[in-house]
Amino acid sequence: MTTVLIVDDDPLVRAGLGLILGGAPDLEVVAEAADGAEGVAEALRHRPDVVLLDIRMPGMNGLDATARLEAEPSPPKVIVLTTFDADEYVVQALAAGASGFLLKDTPPPRIVEAVRNVAAGEPMLSPSVTAQLIRQVARGAGASSTRASEARQRLAVLTDRETEVAVAVGRGLSNAEISTQLHMSVPTVKAHISRLFTKLEVHNRVQIAICVHDAELV
Repeated sequence: MTTVLIVDDDPLVRAGLGLILGGAPDLEVVAEAADGAEGVAEALRHRPDVVLLDIRMPGMNGLDATARLEAEPSPPKVIVLTTFDADEYVVQALAAGASGFLLKDTPPPRIVEAVRNVAAGEPMLSPSVTAQLIRQVARGAGASSTRASEARQRLAVLTDRETEVAVAVGRGLSNAEISTQLHMSVPTVKAHISRLFTKLEVHNRVQIAICVHDAELV
């Protein structure tokens, strides 16, 4: 059973998401919260697997709440909710550790699928969206030569096979696609990605993609 926390200042959104997710036999909504501060408190209390988190809320917004949750030793997977995909807060939240984002008008089956995928460590972003987000992060970063040097140093600890997997993640490929391209089983791909999280000190695939992009490998 995958446990979920819903954080949104709109009670109708919370109710709708609760009904959608509550109807899935393998998902359980353990709590709801109306703002970021309450969401962080509920996350620490219930330790959910996944947090659905509105990016724009009064008080503590979703970006600050994501950063607070990611500072925990074993943070939940965070999916940020937004009304439009060009939201600059979404880009910052993904760079800070969120596992992906959902538009609030996403069809219910896709929302359920997204929660399941994120809980399983699968990517939520298509290659085109991943590339768009990376470009936005890179544009706002500055000192690109320094970032490239730092990224290459971080990647230097990887084996050749791990580097191949990292580059594939940077291209936005799913575990199944990496399995096919690199001729390895899906469990082996997952094992490699788990080691990438540890060696690169990141929490999600977007951060791996940003590192690979900074190193100019994609």
